[in-house]
Amino acid sequence: MDDKAKILLVDDREENLIALEAILSSLDQDLVRARSGEDALKALLTDEYAVILLDVVMPGMDGFETARDIKRRKKTRDLPIIFLTAVNSDPDYAFRGYAAGAVDFISKPFDPWVLRAKVSVFVELHNKNKQLRDQTTLLREQAALLREQSALLQVRPADSAHERDPAAGPDLAEHLAAVREQAETLGKRVPAGLRGEFDELDRRLDALRASLEGDVEG
Repeated sequence: MDDKAKILLVDDREENLIALEAILSSLDQDLVRARSGEDALKALLTDEYAVILLDVVMPGMDGFETARDIKRRKKTRDLPIIFLTAVNSDPDYAFRGYAAGAVDFISKPFDPWVLRAKVSVFVELHNKNKQLRDQTTLLREQAALLREQSALLQVRPADSAHERDPAAGPDLAEHLAAVREQAETLGKRVPAGLRGEFDELDRRLDALRASLEGDVEG
């Protein structure tokens, strides 16, 4: 499995793309080219990216228009965009860029250290958010399994309770306690975008614990 993050490089000039690739190659991530705003939007339909480096001045759809379209899409609205501008560009570019959703501006020619540092921050944030999403998915699957196991215990006839495996209840309770502990640890690092989903998982775990305790007491 490839754990490298994807970085989208958008520029209509070949020499600029080559320069970006040379500067960012040491980050050892997947660098994806787009030669126009239209190409960038197509690339975003199929893959997930950590950050976009977007040239402002391009023929056809320029950087501002491209950024606005990216921010209109639910799937990519939170994707960080760093605008690339000429050092003597219009001062109004910064205002227009931030209004379009940019998180930063970098002037050409690039300072390699600054560019790498800024991009690496967004790559790290992307990887951490992905890890949190994966952990939340795993916890959700574990909670679903626990609900199924608890339901199986509850539907057995009361008069056959003596036939149950005496260890079944404690094992299930221990499993739930372990999942609960993982959830509490994860909850301290959940980003705002996943908070609603995590709170729902937390409520389900509480309900499952109450159900299991009732079953054990009964």
